[in-house]
Amino acid sequence: MQITFYGHASLGIQVADVTILVDPFISGNPKASKIDIEQLKADYILVTHAHQDHILDVEAIAKRTGAVVVSNFEIATYYDKLGIENHPMNHGGQWDFEFGNLKYVNAIHTSSFPDGSYGGQPGGFVIEGEHKNVYIAGDTALTMDMKLIPLQTQLDLAILPIGDNFTMGIDDAILASDFVACDKVLGYHFDTFGYIEIDHEVAKRKFFDKNKDLMLLEIGESIEL
Repeated sequence: MQITFYGHASLGIQVADVTILVDPFISGNPKASKIDIEQLKADYILVTHAHQDHILDVEAIAKRTGAVVVSNFEIATYYDKLGIENHPMNHGGQWDFEFGNLKYVNAIHTSSFPDGSYGGQPGGFVIEGEHKNVYIAGDTALTMDMKLIPLQTQLDLAILPIGDNFTMGIDDAILASDFVACDKVLGYHFDTFGYIEIDHEVAKRKFFDKNKDLMLLEIGESIEL
């Protein structure tokens, strides 16, 4: 499994020959200007919630690639009306896709489309691949529901928001890694704009002091699991 950071909360996940995009907000992010969305491949697009900084490029990429949009019922219905193939889910539900089992799990946040229309309830995803398991938290506060995840899934990586203000910050993300029983964390949803700028060294040191590994990737950088 290869995971690429495209800035903010946007990710690419390669599982064998299947390409997954998560919350593509790229063309509107000046920090990700070197990423050309016309060159991105996608078989599936996972959408955690409907805020613009998570869906901006979904329509363009899905229509160009034919990707299946996977999200909550309301978001899936929205894209269905645009003629985009989709797979609706809801909290606690799971489905076996070609890349592995995908579960839609709770997140505490808000969710509305840029025009103010209802975007359903926000969520996160747990991917159980053939060899590796990953939790994508989405935009969320720290929640006790995270403790349910390791009851069923032994994670290899937790992808957690760390920018604070709109989501968890560093200290709560450390607690979240305890809750999900995963000490290997990829941080995201940070530095895009002023409210969520962080001190990278302080963040890494806080995780290190708790015997945890926080990875902060450069935009376009990848890791292998």
